[in-house]
Order: sequence, then C-alpha cells, then structure tokens
Amino acid sequence: METIVTYDQELFLFLNSLGNTTWDPLWLIITDKLSSIPLYAVLLFLIYKKYGVKGTLLTILVVAALVTATDQISYLFKHGVMRPRPCQVEDFQETIRFIAERCGRYGYFSGHATNSMAVAVFAGLTLQSRYRYLVFVLLFWAAVVGYSRIYLGVHYPGDVLTGMIVGAILGFGAFRLQQILLKKYSLSVI
Repeated sequence: METIVTYDQELFLFLNSLGNTTWDPLWLIITDKLSSIPLYAVLLFLIYKKYGVKGTLLTILVVAALVTATDQISYLFKHGVMRPRPCQVEDFQETIRFIAERCGRYGYFSGHATNSMAVAVFAGLTLQSRYRYLVFVLLFWAAVVGYSRIYLGVHYPGDVLTGMIVGAILGFGAFRLQQILLKKYSLSVI
C-alpha cells in the first residue's frame, strides 16, 4: 500500500507541476460547480425532449437522489479514511502549486470527480438512444473536472480515480433505477 501511495504522490507532483499562471483562471472556472449549470440546463432540456414533463420530473428526482448519494458517500469516505489533501501535507508546501481558494482537511476521495462522473454516466446513458456520442463528450467533461482538482493542488490522482469509479457505478445504478421507474409508471419516450 505504501508503494501505491508513493506513486500516487509522485504522479500528483508531476501533474500539478504542469500548470502555469496563464491557465490558472481557466482551471478555477472548470472546478467551480456553478460553471456546469449551463451544461446541466442543456441536459435537462434534452431529457425533457425525450421524456416529456412527467418523465423529466421523475428524472430530476432520480438525479437529486444520485447527487445526494455521491456527496454523502464521498463525505463518509473522506472522514472515515482521513487522508490529508496534498495542500495539507507539510512536506509538499514548498513544491506544489496550490491555487484553490481553500483546502479542506481530507481528500479521499474527490467529491467533484464523483459527482461529475455520476452525472456524465447517468445523462450519457439516458440520452444515448438519441445522442449516441454525447456520453463520450460527458465522460471527457468529467475527466477534465477531475483533473482540475489535481491542477489546483487539492486532490491526488488516486482520489480522483476512485471518485470517478464510484461516480460511474452510482451513475449506472441511477440510470437503471430511472429505467425501472419509467417502466413502472408507464412513462415512455416521446
């Protein structure tokens, strides 16, 4: 396990060192949860076009449960594992680029990566019948959001990767739940 942690730290230091002040504002925007609102609005519109009002309302409920689950699970792991974020490690203070506005205490695993991947998998699967390549765009978006956490100096790559895996599993589970509920309540595709 120590070997994995060491590799994770070394990869973090390498990836984090690739940044420069020219790109810092862009990565701060990418990591800001509010900057994804336009994307969510477009996805909601596409879901509305596919399922109508009732199907969209049901989907909103499933997504609300999904986001709650991702937030709570990542919070429980952060406070259960208690792995300090890179920006909290004294040995890294002189070597890392920390540009985030704040640095929480614990970082395993990334809530940003979990949430973005869960939404990407859920929305990509939900809309795949009409927009075949949308899932790839959303997965790329989730990967960029995940990388932003490394760039800013607040998460190790392992934190991000674990968050993405958990998010993908939860996103798939929410998609399956949505499909079961749509069928149960006879809410078909328009």
